Amino acid sequence: MIGLGAIINTVAVIAGSAIGIFLKKGLKDNIQKALMSGCGVATIFIGAAGTLQGMMTVNDGAIETGGSMLLIFSLTLGSLLGEIINVEKRMDSLGNRLKKLFHAERDSRFVDGFVNTSLVICVGAMAIVGSIQDGLNGDASMLTAKAILDFVLCIVFASTYGIGVMCSAIPILVYEGAMTLVAHFAGNFISDTLIGYLSYVGSALIFCVGVNVAFGNKFKVGNMLPALLIPVFYVILF
Repeated sequence: MIGLGAIINTVAVIAGSAIGIFLKKGLKDNIQKALMSGCGVATIFIGAAGTLQGMMTVNDGAIETGGSMLLIFSLTLGSLLGEIINVEKRMDSLGNRLKKLFHAERDSRFVDGFVNTSLVICVGAMAIVGSIQDGLNGDASMLTAKAILDFVLCIVFASTYGIGVMCSAIPILVYEGAMTLVAHFAGNFISDTLIGYLSYVGSALIFCVGVNVAFGNKFKVGNMLPALLIPVFYVILF
């Protein structure tokens, strides 16, 4: 069934968030801060590992790097475009609307939980590759594996951020569902090279999210999201 992976992932996010919200009531502030620091550091390494995996190859026993210029252009041009259209402001606005919808006006962490969790679970390599696999072959195995990871992640995030984390189920369903449909109808136009480029640029964005979670908001990751468009244009042109 095309799109089953996105549905499974969405359900996992909702279920993990529900458990995390329940646990939040029994966690002290210092425990919540410790969980966030640990989750932030883990996210940093996940992002760094994905980026390096996409950029490094082993040839005759020697490590070679590639794609540095593409990463630079993707992040700089993507950030410039994101600043012009102010993606992060739009995400914050959506978070605030959901905040009112769920009557959580007093929850100061709602928007941060919604935005950070949405970015972590949406822009990673597994979300991109898994959605494309589901769209091309009806293979939901990678998104199912990702759902298990997101389930655990959302328990930790929701135990500190609260119900805002559960609302990230909305963008994950839209994002993975849309990418699955595009892959299904685009078919052979999506090359392995493009998938690789999207994966490691997305991993670089996850690294930035991890820094924000662990050390406070240092990067406007929402405004960096258009970086994922640059590899598409690069493959088309070159």
